[in-house]
Order: sequence, then C-alpha cells, then structure tokens
Amino acid sequence: MSMRSIATMGMLLTGLAMSPAPAVAAGDAAKGAIVFKRCVACHTVEPGKKAGMGPNLAGIVGRKAGTTSFAYSPAMKAAAISWTPDKLDTFLTRPAAMIKGSRMAFAGLPNAQDRADVIAYLATRK
Repeated sequence: MSMRSIATMGMLLTGLAMSPAPAVAAGDAAKGAIVFKRCVACHTVEPGKKAGMGPNLAGIVGRKAGTTSFAYSPAMKAAAISWTPDKLDTFLTRPAAMIKGSRMAFAGLPNAQDRADVIAYLATRK
C-alpha cells in the first residue's frame, strides 16, 4: 500500500470518528399514522382517553418516562430519561434492550423509516 493510500485512509477514518452520531431520520407523520395502527391494541394517542394495556401516548415526545397515570413497571418509573426523538428511536428499535424490566411486550420496529414515521406522528399528537 502506498503512503498516499495510507494517508487517504487515515483522513477518512479521522473524518468518520469526528462525525456526529446520526440523528433520527426525517419522518412522515401521515405514514407514521399508518404504522401506528400496529400499536393501537395497547396504546391510544387521544388526549384524556384511557389506553388499553399500555399508556396513552398523547404528548409523549418530550415527556419524562413513566410519569402519566398508568401502572408502569418499576423499571419504567425508574428510567431517568425524557422521550426525545432519539430516545424513542432507540426504544422502538428494541424496547426490552433499552429499559430492562419494562413490561412492554413488543419486539420492536426494525425498520428505521417506520420508526422515524411513528415518531413524527407521535410528535403531532399533543
């Protein structure tokens, strides 16, 4: 390998190391409403309405975890996080991996665009 190739590779690796972590992809709230239909068996986004097996998600974006009138697991109550789009993205990827002991019986949304769309939709539900 030539010195020029090594130098180029070094600059590329340095640039990658200095790049900020990728933010959550831009979501489409209309598509998110469709993806959210997978969630309605347990959750609602209608303010003031009692949800099913899960908490009401109206106003979740920006809210501290485990703080609405719902019987949260001790793990969720103790989670010292606020639901930012990045935290929601991590949680929706695989809930049990982010908050061990959470009662959310959902494997997660593996598709990053589906997650971004759901988060965009939830952001509209105040």
